Amino acid sequence: MLAGVLRHGETKESGRFIGCTDSPLTPRGWRQMERAVAAAGRPWQRVVTSPLSRCARFACHFAFRHSLPLEEEPRLRELDFGEWEGKSAEEILASDAASLERFWNDPWNHPPPGGEPLALFRERVLEAWEAMCQSAGRGDPLVVTHGGVIRLLLCHLEGRPPRALLSREVPLGSLHLLNLRNPAAGAVTLGGAG
Repeated sequence: MLAGVLRHGETKESGRFIGCTDSPLTPRGWRQMERAVAAAGRPWQRVVTSPLSRCARFACHFAFRHSLPLEEEPRLRELDFGEWEGKSAEEILASDAASLERFWNDPWNHPPPGGEPLALFRERVLEAWEAMCQSAGRGDPLVVTHGGVIRLLLCHLEGRPPRALLSREVPLGSLHLLNLRNPAAGAVTLGGAG
């Protein structure tokens, strides 16, 4: 049983910290997601999505087009970046370079100011993942979510420490095939940022 975990494509705010900001997809972002799903060449049995529109609109369209059940999973939201929401890395570097450097080097111990603690982010994402693993008998899901969620899942499944969260590349519009029955089997990545 495989889950296809799809990162949303380019948004109007790409290049900025947009965890809980509801930024819509661009036409290019939509195409990135379509290409990644097509490259997988798999028939999905259900669709699970983050409630944010950059994920949910594509998920809703895909589920409708393929007559699949759709489930919104709020635990698959992106990390809340607090005071950094809507800002670019350049803007943050200009005002608080030390905080951004600490976050990039060790996000676990240095979350964004006023943002969601990584321990809580990890807890909710892994609860959602566990629920998907337990419901594997309902068929292979296409899971539409965010870069931080996918990085966290990959670190967890690969046995990497939480501070390594940002070291994993997860391009916009990339699809990651994860084994629901044997999570230790690793991941296969398809597409991304084209």
